[in-house]
Amino acid sequence: MWNERYASEEYMYGTEPNTFLAEHASMLKGPVLSLAEGEGRNAVFLASQGLDVHGVDSSEVGLAKAQALAQKKGVQIQTEVADLASFEPKENHYGSVISIFAHLPGTIRQRLYPLVEKSLKPGGLFLMEAYTEEQLPRKTGGPKNLDMLMSKAKIEHDFANYEPVLLRVLEREVHEGQLHTGLASVIQFIGRKKA
Repeated sequence: MWNERYASEEYMYGTEPNTFLAEHASMLKGPVLSLAEGEGRNAVFLASQGLDVHGVDSSEVGLAKAQALAQKKGVQIQTEVADLASFEPKENHYGSVISIFAHLPGTIRQRLYPLVEKSLKPGGLFLMEAYTEEQLPRKTGGPKNLDMLMSKAKIEHDFANYEPVLLRVLEREVHEGQLHTGLASVIQFIGRKKA
């Protein structure tokens, strides 16, 4: 599905970084792991801020576009084609992990997120923006599957071992290419791994 979605020359979610990520990028330390990086807009932005970035995605088509964008912007990023259902990040390796609209089924989250926690160095940050369950009836982006949408309760459960730096649910205008466009219900979370 994702290879088909990214097959167009156009960048489906645009080439500008997610605004929540851009606002808080100064908090992040490298190396950064980006989950479901897609076409590279966030990884390329972080690389332009001087961070080492490892973008993981199941779509080789998306990651080829990510590398093309990095080359165009004059930065380097690492990319890896991997299914998040079986991906195993290196332990105690990353300064930060980001998840921008990376909507996963609950079974995959339950396997992956503890591994992500182990992959972070003590004091490392996890930064996420995702659509909430209230987004389900809207046509402005996100999966049409309640299990894949996030809530405060899911975040508090999945990231119970983190010190919350920021956790908020809000409605905001999201304008990211043609697939995330319009008023949306989102959740934003930054958690720090306890030392």
